[in-house]
Amino acid sequence: MDHGDKAMKKKVHLKGQLKSYTRWVLLLSILLFLMNGCMYSISVKAGVLVSAFLVIYLLMVSVLYLRSRTQIYNELISFATQYGQIQKKLLQDLALPYALLDDEGRVQWANRAFFEISKKTKKGLRRPISWFLPEVSREELLMEDKEDGKTIYFSTEEFDFRVDIRKVYLERALEENTLVDVEDDDGYLIALYMFDETEINRYIRMNKEERLVAGLIYLDNYEEALDTVEEVRRSLLVALVDRKINKYIGAFGGIVKKMEKDKYFIAIQEKHLPIMRENKFELLQDVKTVNIGNEMAVTLSMGLGLSGGSFAENYDYARIAIDLALARGGDQVVTKEGESITYFGGKTQQMEKATRVKARVKAHALREFIESRDKVMVMGHKMGDMDSFGASIGIYRAARVLGKRAYIVINDITNSVRPLRESFDDNPAYETDMFLTGDQALEMIDRNTVLVVVDTNRPNYTECSELLSRTPTIVVLDHHRQTNEQIENAVLSYIEPYASSACEMVAEILQYFDEGLKIKTAEADCLYAGIVLDTDNFMRRTGVRTFEAAAFLRRCGADVTRVRKMFRNEMVEYKARAEAVRHAEVYHGFAISVCPNENIESPTIVGAQAADELLNIVGVRASIVLTYYQHRTYVSARSIDEVNVQILTERLGGGGHMNMAGAQLDCGVEEAMEIVKHTIEKMQEEGEFE
Repeated sequence: MDHGDKAMKKKVHLKGQLKSYTRWVLLLSILLFLMNGCMYSISVKAGVLVSAFLVIYLLMVSVLYLRSRTQIYNELISFATQYGQIQKKLLQDLALPYALLDDEGRVQWANRAFFEISKKTKKGLRRPISWFLPEVSREELLMEDKEDGKTIYFSTEEFDFRVDIRKVYLERALEENTLVDVEDDDGYLIALYMFDETEINRYIRMNKEERLVAGLIYLDNYEEALDTVEEVRRSLLVALVDRKINKYIGAFGGIVKKMEKDKYFIAIQEKHLPIMRENKFELLQDVKTVNIGNEMAVTLSMGLGLSGGSFAENYDYARIAIDLALARGGDQVVTKEGESITYFGGKTQQMEKATRVKARVKAHALREFIESRDKVMVMGHKMGDMDSFGASIGIYRAARVLGKRAYIVINDITNSVRPLRESFDDNPAYETDMFLTGDQALEMIDRNTVLVVVDTNRPNYTECSELLSRTPTIVVLDHHRQTNEQIENAVLSYIEPYASSACEMVAEILQYFDEGLKIKTAEADCLYAGIVLDTDNFMRRTGVRTFEAAAFLRRCGADVTRVRKMFRNEMVEYKARAEAVRHAEVYHGFAISVCPNENIESPTIVGAQAADELLNIVGVRASIVLTYYQHRTYVSARSIDEVNVQILTERLGGGGHMNMAGAQLDCGVEEAMEIVKHTIEKMQEEGEFE
């Protein structure tokens, strides 16, 4: 039995002004009785006469009231019925689809427009709303707060609708009724209003699709590619690249303006972006096919900005995007849509720049910042390795040359770093407070301190991220590709993804920092060890500048034999690494394994070493080793040249290089293994590893 039937069975009373009006006979009779009493006090005869007339009056009024009462109620009911019919007629003819549902989601009444939209008839009344509108379920009608309504959206093949849902409580609705009074009732109906927003959405889509996207295209290796071509044919190479870019953008109705010899400004409509993304920005691969005898393929980077408040803001987004693309190594497209950043490409190993002008400029800038502050603090990433430690030692030496107090922030001394760290203990040439923990650094840092972050550009990966908010002077030196998460407000950022290691970058900076700078033997060993670690003994990601940096360190006293002894492992670590290799499984060309962590001081280091070992197996395109340590799973990913493991670890929330990357997952090893396999399979389907 529905609430409508229950309400009809309740006792009905007149109320309000109508109720007062129907009692006029009683009120007038009381007045006459009072008057009659007054007449008796004046004259008994007059009182008797008035009483006679009062009796006659009461008889006449009683007869008239009783006879007209039924007629009055009938007239009221007739009026209410006609009034209700008019309202019902108006609702039936209302162009807005409207329906009333009970608290179970069954349709009790609906107007003509609702039946037309749902393509149903009145025979479907008392059926669930999902029978009329499959897109609207009973669960979507539920509202926790009875005071608030709810709005849902759905689309059919022809229309887009906004549906407003409101609860109509019978008790509250009848409070406004001035004719009848109904006993308390806590029941409710659900009113459903449907608004056709098809046309509005169409105009919104048209407006969005026709908005202009600002873009910048930079050639990554313009000078290097030209140097490999005969001088008379260089103009032809440039013309062919220009033609590729103009043809690609022109196919989408866009415009191209060449700003400099290797820089282009583009503008396209936003509706073409989905097609570009679907085709994975074919221009990236198409421009590499330009070959007129050049030994080096031309690569380019593209930054696109959209969804800004104005076209000028879109251009600013494009500048941020292209800077990010170049900082990640080039040969990729970065789109910045408001706060959202998306990457495409980046599968080619970035070629190192032959010139070291940038290193010289950065060295001079770093010197100016250090000279203008009282002290210097250096920190690397959590669980620092030889590269992080060595780069920190290099910056420490630069600060000491300028006579500044310098400190290195390091919390946990890993097994690989301990031999380097011990060379500074009890050494009279170094201060006893040279190394600080994060808590100690927080007490000492102030706004007159230069904070130099090395070997990472992500705030959450630093030894003590709280230090970043304690000083306005932050310098970042790193060789990892940038991600969406980066250190904000750095006054100097030197990020070179083509560099083999942070130690290589610091070694170059030291050569231009000060003419009288002399690196001590222990410091040279640390920097050299960092390069050896990240290049896998000069077998990976090495270039001319890598060997030049190593040669500089050798001249400063770095000893190859001493450094090699630092890389020796404990027997338990060697066995753990061998165990990881022994239990590896090959999954879609990836060698995946788990590194044991029992009785190992730095299991993540051993896991990274095991990942390197797995690359020596025939048929392995890339390797992934999982290590559980300190309540989270560390992922070490390696490859030679077939797979870009950096885009894989970015899917896992990490980052790194094309051939060497990592991530951290807040879960156990088994769950992490499933996540890694699922990610590999998904990227395989998307063609990311082709």
